[in-house]
Amino acid sequence: MYSKNPEINPEPEVSYERDQNLEFKKELDQRVNEYFLRTGLSRHHTPGMIMKAAVMLLLFIAPFVFILTVSMPFWLVMIMYLIMGIGVAGIGMSVMHDANHAGFSGNQRVNRLMGLSMNLIGADSYNWKIKHNKLHHVFTNIYGKDEDISSRVILRFAYASPLKKYHKYQHLYAWLFYALMSLSMVTGDIRKRLDYRRRGVTNISRTAFRRSMAWLVVSKVFYLVMILGLPLFLTNLLWWQVLVGFLILHLTTGIILSLVFQMAHVVEGPEQPLPDKQGKIHHSLLVHQLKTTSDFSRGNKLLSWYVGGLNFQVEHHLFPRICHVHYPALSKIVETTAREYNMPYFVYDRFIDAFRSHFRTLKNLGRIRIVEP
Repeated sequence: MYSKNPEINPEPEVSYERDQNLEFKKELDQRVNEYFLRTGLSRHHTPGMIMKAAVMLLLFIAPFVFILTVSMPFWLVMIMYLIMGIGVAGIGMSVMHDANHAGFSGNQRVNRLMGLSMNLIGADSYNWKIKHNKLHHVFTNIYGKDEDISSRVILRFAYASPLKKYHKYQHLYAWLFYALMSLSMVTGDIRKRLDYRRRGVTNISRTAFRRSMAWLVVSKVFYLVMILGLPLFLTNLLWWQVLVGFLILHLTTGIILSLVFQMAHVVEGPEQPLPDKQGKIHHSLLVHQLKTTSDFSRGNKLLSWYVGGLNFQVEHHLFPRICHVHYPALSKIVETTAREYNMPYFVYDRFIDAFRSHFRTLKNLGRIRIVEP
């Protein structure tokens, strides 16, 4: 799984028990297969998915074109940047996410192309696939492996992480740092790529790694020239006005993405299991996904459409290669089957319920220290 290059230091392995719930898995897979046979639908994109992808891309591109070509007051320019931020979050959740899970299309070239929309909006597709596919999905909510619950700056997301005095107030100040999430990807991807190499998380050759670094640098330069340079050269906007717009774009993106991702795992219900001293998690990966993940606001069709089915996180973790447009239907199958087999299944009916639970969890994380067994 990890590189054997002697120049890098691989991380310790974490393993799961062999699947002890084969009947549940077999029944669930059969019911999901029957759904696709009965409906005749592809497991990948539908015409509605193509339309959604186009809308999300336009939410980012169209306002930017207006900024570059139409003279408008400063306040309206800022609204255009705000809309761009909504579009960037939409691209990340509804286009890039499925593509980089190979769920957007059955054609892997299409998936790679759509996955590169991550680079178009300033982040990096390759880094994201390591962080999300390789670390988060395989080691969900495991402290030290899943970066989504790693401590960041002055935020604590895992009970196993060190508890500091200032964490007592993180439920109040966390939202500011959530807004910085998108900016941190734009500015921190090069360091992150080098860190993954040092830790042994990547297993590509030295030559391939150098090529990937070159592509990363070029894509960053292209993005910054486009998003900052073009408004400076093609409009009458002052440098500080462009910078304010850039910040509005990324702060909007950051707060949306952070809230959506946090309310699926850092809420009451989902667990944060720790491996034993031998690196063993004492349940199967299938059970692990059910124990560490939650759905929320499944009945809100507009929210489900915009967030790319990320409010159906249980279904996504069980079937990451299935396009998210199918998750509302699959959630009924998964929940029914889980209840029948007495398996864990967490769900918050309303967005506000999940939000309140996340707020309480942040508060508890700021006060409770759990000693590793």
